[in-house]
Amino acid sequence: MQLDTLITNAQVVLETDIATLDVGIRDGRIAALLADSAGISADETIDAGGKLLLPGAIDIHFHCRAPAYPQRGDFATETRAAAAGGVTTVFEMPISKPCCATGEVFRMRKALGERDAYVNFGLYGAPGLLDPGEIANMVDEGAIGFKIFMTAAPKGRDDEFEGLCLPYVPELYQALNLVADTGLVCAVHAENNQLLEWHTAQLIEANRNDVPAHGESRPPHVEALAIATLLALNESIGAELHIAHVSGAEALAVIRRFQATGSTVSAETCPHYLFFTEADLERCGPYAKINPPLRAEADQVALWEGLLDGSLLAITTDHSPFLVEEKERARKDLWAAPPGAPGVEELLLGVMHEALNGRISINMALDLVATNGAKRFGIYPERGVIAVGAAADLAIYDPDAETTIHRDMLFTQARDCDKLYDGMTFKGKVERTIVNGVTVFQDGTIVGSAGDGQFLRPDPARVTQVF
Repeated sequence: MQLDTLITNAQVVLETDIATLDVGIRDGRIAALLADSAGISADETIDAGGKLLLPGAIDIHFHCRAPAYPQRGDFATETRAAAAGGVTTVFEMPISKPCCATGEVFRMRKALGERDAYVNFGLYGAPGLLDPGEIANMVDEGAIGFKIFMTAAPKGRDDEFEGLCLPYVPELYQALNLVADTGLVCAVHAENNQLLEWHTAQLIEANRNDVPAHGESRPPHVEALAIATLLALNESIGAELHIAHVSGAEALAVIRRFQATGSTVSAETCPHYLFFTEADLERCGPYAKINPPLRAEADQVALWEGLLDGSLLAITTDHSPFLVEEKERARKDLWAAPPGAPGVEELLLGVMHEALNGRISINMALDLVATNGAKRFGIYPERGVIAVGAAADLAIYDPDAETTIHRDMLFTQARDCDKLYDGMTFKGKVERTIVNGVTVFQDGTIVGSAGDGQFLRPDPARVTQVF
């Protein structure tokens, strides 16, 4: 057997166990899992040194906004950051300028990603123009799924969100029907727009401009009510819904009630809700301004319980790069600063830290950051798992090392906004990231090239798998 690459002496994290194996790669795919590779020849041999070999993480909620605002980040800078974090696939959200709501814009963004991406990528489309022809165009082009906001577009950013924001229930109803016909997953940012605007107006009238006012403008019931509305509406439609960035106990309780009565809804949460609380708004100020906002410690506990019992499908970043000067606007006007924070470089580190400390198993950690997302969005078993025939998207991870985050070590263009994680130490270290059989990150250095990543399209027939 002739291989392109042979990885030896690895603790391979399979779907249900961990085994000492050698992994053979040919033509970008896993060609063999071997207990003994003696006599096997390969162009390149990588000695894993007894370290963990993981399926590369799949970040199913990611923003780079290319080609809009390249100063914030683009497909090149932000997928380099992904590679540095052991993330081999990102699903890019449709917020851009213009919004990715037509086949023409979708094709343009796909071409940018194919040119610039260091890791694999999928693209969401925005269905809110309510044009069946454009939705069909995006499906034909390979949309990984669709995305809807239940809130109005942020002030001054209408063009970035055109076709994405559906704050009125009749429009939401129409969009869900159109997306249901595609068979693809529709991810939803669920916050009730009327309550959100009312709470915000009350705070502005009271001259509140302090950082905690952000959380008070979006209390837990704003999220819970939106999810309840969405899921009740969908009972007669049957779209494949996925709730983005669940932030706390109230939202989770609503999701559980619908799941208990047969809803196929899936949901994700994010590391910033699992590792930080509203107290970090005081510590980091506008750099911790995220929608939905950081919650209380009790919400953290509830989210971990939701992951353990399967109510929550995945952990994903909502990686959102901005400029320091954009965040600093909140020093004078809290309401003017954009919401969001970077985090793709800490996704695998944070979840593996919890696994290595015994909170969850290592296999479950990889389910949450790779396998489950691949299954839900129709790219499994080609992605999200180490198995013969799967793509060679891999990360060599040293469980005995430590990684301390410093902004100057990060690859995201928004590194100076990454104040939440700055100074944190995680158990473990990403030593090497392999995308489609090619090493793109090694020992703290990007060694791959723009274009190493592939555009991924889903198989709609696999979207509804039970996971």
